[in-house]
Amino acid sequence: MTDGQGIPLTGTLTGATVPDITAALPTLQTLPAIHGPRGRPRRKPTCVTGDKGYDAESLRQTLRRLGIRPEFPRRRRKDRLGRRRWVVERTISWLNRFRRLRIRYERRDDLHLAFLQLGCALICHHALTRWF
Repeated sequence: MTDGQGIPLTGTLTGATVPDITAALPTLQTLPAIHGPRGRPRRKPTCVTGDKGYDAESLRQTLRRLGIRPEFPRRRRKDRLGRRRWVVERTISWLNRFRRLRIRYERRDDLHLAFLQLGCALICHHALTRWF
């Protein structure tokens, strides 16, 4: 999951044949607290954007019950969510710059997750040094 600028906030590993929709809620639960300028830290995002793989009414209802606005295009329509979804695609392409993440050399899941978290940390470091 990323914030609005494409900075990776959290990530999970699943098998290659696991549908995206089954990993959506566990990934939301691993989201850390987001500290703002004042007040209590936010524990959940205001909206979630995804592609047509996340289009299921059960997921939409669960997100609405949690107070999160789902922004998923419908499967049989021509919804235009590319303006917001390109942030996620760009972050994935940033992670593909790292060879160990693009081609999975590691057989152990814990090592691949460690390289994923290291890649996310490097992206955050690069963005923060550029901003400040």
